Amino acid sequence: MSKLSPFALVILVMCSCLSASMAAASENMKYKDPKQPLNIRIKDLMKRMTLEEKIGQMTQIERTVASADVMQKYFIGSVLSGGGSVPAKEASPETWINMVNEFQKGSLATRLGIPMIYGIDAVHGNNNVYNATIFPHNVGLGVTRQKIGVATALEVRATGINYAFAPCIAVCRDPRWGRCFESYSEDPAIVRQMTELIPGLQGDIPANDRKGVPFVGGQKNVAACAKHYVGDGGTTKGINENC
Repeated sequence: MSKLSPFALVILVMCSCLSASMAAASENMKYKDPKQPLNIRIKDLMKRMTLEEKIGQMTQIERTVASADVMQKYFIGSVLSGGGSVPAKEASPETWINMVNEFQKGSLATRLGIPMIYGIDAVHGNNNVYNATIFPHNVGLGVTRQKIGVATALEVRATGINYAFAPCIAVCRDPRWGRCFESYSEDPAIVRQMTELIPGLQGDIPANDRKGVPFVGGQKNVAACAKHYVGDGGTTKGINENC
């Protein structure tokens, strides 16, 4: 039986120690463990983050200035496509997916590997994407009471995006305001009814779901965003917003 040389034995011991050390480090990273309670994961991640990383995670940049390098260098937490912000003219869903994935590579290459979230103004369908289903704007949807959340979520996810800046819950109080078309109605009761768009976007919460944990239902749904802050649409003579 051949014997290990002293050098080989040292290398073997070093590799064993390194593997054990890496395994221990992985076990201690509770924020990466989906089995841990949400608040435990958050606390574990927060205590590891530097001030620069926290600032970056609170920052959302426009698609036009984003890149994998920017995401990695500045620890950016979120990217958005505002109205008309597209990767290319008549871009296909595949082009959108490739763009989002490229940004995500930069985020996952950071020290803590925190994924970014990409959001898009899909307010009456995925209206930034070529050949997507476009529904009437909110003022028309408020009249029909048509709920479009499920269809919108499917078409947003088809482009690799999991966050929609919808619904807009503005209550237009003066028709002179130039953005009244974004409001479902001047009647708060109708606007309230139309927030049922949210379960359509995010999915219905199962009866056995863990309480206190944000729910987004699988690969066919997106995170919703009720906007824009408090008082949107409450203008004075239609020329400002009392937010």
